[in-house]
Amino acid sequence: MSDTLLKVRDLKIGATIYPPGERPRDIEIVHGVSFDLAPGKVLGLIGESGAGKSTIGLASMAYGRGGVQITGGEVWVNGRDILKTGQRDVRSLRGGEVTYVSQSAAASFNPAKKIMDQVVEAAVEQKKFSRKDAEARARVLFAKLGLPDPDNIGERYPHQVSGGQLQRCMTALALCPEPDLVVFDEPTTALDVTTQIDVLMAIKEAIRDTGVAALYITHDLAVVAQVSDDIMVLKMGNTVEYGSVDQIINNPQEEYTQALVSVRSIEHEEKAPTPDPVLSVRNITARYKGTQFDVLHNVNVDLYPGQTLAVVGESGSGKSTLARVITGLLPPREGEIEFAGRTLSGDLKGRSREDLRELQMIYQMADVAMNPRQTVGTIIGRPLEFYFGMRGAEKKKRIIELLDEIELGEKFMDRYPAELSGGQKQRVCIARSLAAKPKMIICDEVTSALDPLVADGILKLLLDLQKIEDVAYLFITHDLATVRAISDNIAVMYQGKVQRYGGKSKVLSPPFDDYTDLLLSSVPEMKLGWLEEVIANRKMESAGN
Repeated sequence: MSDTLLKVRDLKIGATIYPPGERPRDIEIVHGVSFDLAPGKVLGLIGESGAGKSTIGLASMAYGRGGVQITGGEVWVNGRDILKTGQRDVRSLRGGEVTYVSQSAAASFNPAKKIMDQVVEAAVEQKKFSRKDAEARARVLFAKLGLPDPDNIGERYPHQVSGGQLQRCMTALALCPEPDLVVFDEPTTALDVTTQIDVLMAIKEAIRDTGVAALYITHDLAVVAQVSDDIMVLKMGNTVEYGSVDQIINNPQEEYTQALVSVRSIEHEEKAPTPDPVLSVRNITARYKGTQFDVLHNVNVDLYPGQTLAVVGESGSGKSTLARVITGLLPPREGEIEFAGRTLSGDLKGRSREDLRELQMIYQMADVAMNPRQTVGTIIGRPLEFYFGMRGAEKKKRIIELLDEIELGEKFMDRYPAELSGGQKQRVCIARSLAAKPKMIICDEVTSALDPLVADGILKLLLDLQKIEDVAYLFITHDLATVRAISDNIAVMYQGKVQRYGGKSKVLSPPFDDYTDLLLSSVPEMKLGWLEEVIANRKMESAGN
């Protein structure tokens, strides 16, 4: 095999867009990108949404999704330009020489088929292995990737394993045909930090042991630094910077790369609590209707005016369930909630309009939290009408004030959600919540779907608005960098219980309980060798126990 497995030269990719009320037009979304990838090496592709990372990764399989077309350049795999070979060659390439690991394993696996059937399918279809040999290889990969009961886990259905386990099953699926190249497209973005570190190490060891080359696509520079040999930084379809991991992390040359390296540099000093909390959660125990098991167990937390309480923990810890109880969507089985000096009804139907106005919520996915047929002005204006009866010029003036507060301005008033970026959509959702003049806002993973630089801007905006409006935030997240940046107090949740609770400096200072220690030590750091160091420390601790 030659020294270069994948050679991309002057790659150009375009698409046709259909603006509302305008004629369709062609645009270019990747502008002449070039790079090389040798066997056994990993190239990280990093940049914000719309940078072209996934589009370039899929081009290495001669594929353009969603109407995207490769309009120029060359993509050489194992010595041939796959853009100029026939469809038969491309079909043998995909799932044979080049395989793909998507961001959401849950959405990629067929829920009606057993895991083993799906893992071996490409290897058998491409005639790389017989069914028997493919299953034997799959079981070896299951063991290598640290999956429990590797001899039998393939007999389960996708819903019978955890998210982290399913993501590792997808990695096994990609490695089973013995490909030369694997495209990893944000394979750990949707995972908790405790799960992410295990999947990252499994991926890194699998790459090392099989000798496969890989493109690793992500927007998290700390993550890509742990698995890559080289990094290409992309922005709006252009190469911003391209070099070794050491050079990009420790000596970035371009301003955009420097901003990525220094992201989450927000410094927020925790404030001393005022005498009376705006929210008191007292001895809350709750379970979902039709079940016999409690999902929250005797939860107690306080939130003070003008402060932020971060509720942190992995998936299934009870963070969002607590939010559902506070908002009245899930009546508690035991306990009560005091808000603004009054006891709230446990059921949303029993709450007054004032209760609803003073306790607002911002959701994780701004895309599905707004009516796509309504303009920004209409979306922000609805709470003004509903709670304050505003009409006409008075309402328009207040909408413009709110648009100015979220740093968008009057020009966005007549735009539709489809015409906004992810960060702009989240800003509109923030303005809609502020329109009600709330005492408290529940922020449910509001930055987890955003790129680091965009998320940084949203966090700074929330802190600035908190000073202006004196609003309290209950901030639900699994991102410890966000917790450090925005919180005054922290509640660490685990299996429906508050594991650790108090001021930020207290909670983030040792001695730690085992779970908090695991959570904090699992946050990727932007330094070379961090992943190996953490795994080595855990192996030593396990040996000591």
